[in-house]
Amino acid sequence: MLKDKVILLTGGADGIGWECAVAFAKSGAAVCIADINEGGRDRIAELPGSGHLFRRCDVTSVTDVKETVSAITALHGRLDAVHNNAGLAKPSSPLHDTTEEEWQALMDVNLKSIYLTTRFAFPHLRESKGSILSTTSLVGTIGQNNHAAYVATKGAVSALTKAMALDYAPYGIRVNAVAPAAVSTPMLEKWSSEQPNADVMKQYLDRLHPLGPMPEGDVIADACVFLLSHAARFITGCILPVSGGAELGYRTCPF
Repeated sequence: MLKDKVILLTGGADGIGWECAVAFAKSGAAVCIADINEGGRDRIAELPGSGHLFRRCDVTSVTDVKETVSAITALHGRLDAVHNNAGLAKPSSPLHDTTEEEWQALMDVNLKSIYLTTRFAFPHLRESKGSILSTTSLVGTIGQNNHAAYVATKGAVSALTKAMALDYAPYGIRVNAVAPAAVSTPMLEKWSSEQPNADVMKQYLDRLHPLGPMPEGDVIADACVFLLSHAARFITGCILPVSGGAELGYRTCPF
């Protein structure tokens, strides 16, 4: 579905990002992972196909993002899609307990990064009539307690997706987002361990989705392949929930 596409994927070294990297590569794309986690450099060789690239990139840095986009286009001569997946989830706290440093870090990683990738990728996406995809979260729509700053950034990502979709439609650039609920990733495991009821958190998260227990990142990756593919050619401004129905309403509490 993505044969010969060149995709910039931020935060692709682990978790949902890595699952997306694998799915994109299996679908025929050349995947360019931009991540501050150097572990991605070793994992890039595991991807099927060819033309893959790892760049150590701080997605909040103008220089790093600009140089990453330049490296990709120098190697491939084109850029077909950007998947803004890099994200920060901490702190697990209400707003009044969030420090200024924590607030700014969330805003920089979860939002400024999208500004930067768009700023430098836009000329290339305009040429390829490409696509922009962001990983938001269901909590950006329905809310979540003890996670105020994170929820604020994800709500902003969803709103930004719609604004960008309108701005870039005249250029043939589609802009969408995927909104998971709970997905089994290292980041979620860390978040769960920080909760007051950490001992029952996994049971709660498994119960969250009517369709079944908490999934792995591959279910998100499959949706991302679709949204970046020709099959989604008339879809833009969509916030696609891949949530197992977690947002559908009240259910009997198991505790």
